[in-house]
Order: sequence, then C-alpha cells, then structure tokens
Amino acid sequence: MEPRDVRAAGAVVTRGDDVLLVHRPKYDDWSFPKGKVDAGEHVLAAAVREVAEETGLHVRLGPALSQQRYRLATGRWKTVDYWTARVVGSDDVGGYQPNDEIDAVEWVDRKAAVSRLTYAHDRATLAEARPLRRRTRALVVLRHAKARSRGSWTRDDRFRPLLPIGEAQAQRLVPLLAAFDVTVAHTSSSTRCVQTVTPYADATGWPVKLHDELSEQDASVDAVVDLVDGLLDSGEGTVLCTHRPVLPTVLDALQVPDVKLEPAAMLVVHHRKGRVVATEVHRP
Repeated sequence: MEPRDVRAAGAVVTRGDDVLLVHRPKYDDWSFPKGKVDAGEHVLAAAVREVAEETGLHVRLGPALSQQRYRLATGRWKTVDYWTARVVGSDDVGGYQPNDEIDAVEWVDRKAAVSRLTYAHDRATLAEARPLRRRTRALVVLRHAKARSRGSWTRDDRFRPLLPIGEAQAQRLVPLLAAFDVTVAHTSSSTRCVQTVTPYADATGWPVKLHDELSEQDASVDAVVDLVDGLLDSGEGTVLCTHRPVLPTVLDALQVPDVKLEPAAMLVVHHRKGRVVATEVHRP
C-alpha cells in the first residue's frame, strides 16, 4: 500500500496586480508561501499559519483554488491546498528577516511572477487565481455543533445545550473562522447556537448578535432574507449560525444550491458587492 500523500497548504496572496512570492535557498526556487499541515491541524489554519511564518504577514483567505498534486524526489506524492488571500493590516515585507528556510519575500508584478515562478504547476495556480484577485468578503453559514438529543431534553428546546463533543467542535471552529477574518457573529438565540460561536467570540473579542428569527421556533422567511441581504451589504466578515431546518431558507436567500451540513460544518460564501463569487464547505 502506498503511503499517504504529504499534505500542505498555502495561499496566493495578492495586492492589486502584485503577488507575494518567497524564495527557498535549499531548492533555489520561487513559489507561493506554503508548508506542511501539522498533525491534527485543519488545512485552513495551516494555510494562514504558513503564510505568517514564511512572510511575517497575516492574511484572510478568499476563494479556494484547485489542489496541486505532484511527486516528490522521495517518490511520495504531495497534495497542496491553496486559497487566494489578502493581507490584513500592513503588507510591508521590507523588515523581513531572511533565514535558512526562506531567504527572500517579495511583492512581484503578476506578469513578472509568471517568469519568476520556478514550477509549471505554480504558474497554472497563478493563472487560476487571476480572475479571483478582486477583494471579497466571507459570509460563513454555520450549522450549530453537536447538541443533546431532543428525546433526552424535557425543557424548552430553545435551551437545549451542546454535548461535550459539540463543545470540542466549537473550539475547533475558532481557527477556521479566523482564517476568513470573521469580525461579527450573528446567531440563533437558542443555546446550542450561541454556545457554538462563543469560543470564537471569547478568543477574538468580536461581538455576538442574537436573532430569534434564526431559531427553529421563530424562524421567519422574510426576516431571514432581510438579515442575509444586510450581511451581504455590510462589507464585514460574518458567521451566521443556525439550525438544520432553517438552513434551506438561508441558502435560498443567498441564491446558492442547497447543501447538507453536518453539525459544526460550515458553508463559506465568498461575495463581492452583493454577488456570490464562490462557495466551499468545511468541517472542523
């Protein structure tokens, strides 16, 4: 049986017509910032972490790009997950300190980058990223984490809490939401939804806004549509946490195909000027 692929993650970080490239002295090559996924680490978190470690810049991820898969000199296969990305905060790399792994970090004009990149698969990834280089924001549609069963709960269903496994799922969501620079959480007022987004709010300090109209008992199509329209116009990175029966209404309001989300799974909707650009599904 062949060994599992080496897993890695990275980003094509853009700034207008410029793209961020790194030089690795060990291989004398120019490529995008990327690196191996740590054991137990989600690829989203790995992509953001590797960009920070290799360039000193903090980024938020945009639409996903096609995976790269190629054979290493050792004979093993390597799979790399890539996203487009934008810098959060300063994009100055002038103070970068060269090291044995990365000895140069540069913003390079896209046309020049085509020639600078060492590998054909990176040039193909750059071409794929070009139409997606315009700034987008993420609206993360999140199904609440694993909760106690209805049959085991005798009180008002609005107060049904998460199970311990659901609490663990909520903790694992923290770096995933951070990868898309979520700055506000809009959630059903039901306990299990509030508990799902609370770890992220506690870790980041970003606000949580409760909505009865996102709960199973009080869901309103008109109110959900108005809320979604407002979030698309807000220009903020947002998470909207709700229940399985309410999800079809949310997705209809977004005009995206219906998807079946497991507990704690999320549909990331990348949008620009009120228009959906791309979507992707992730599980913690």
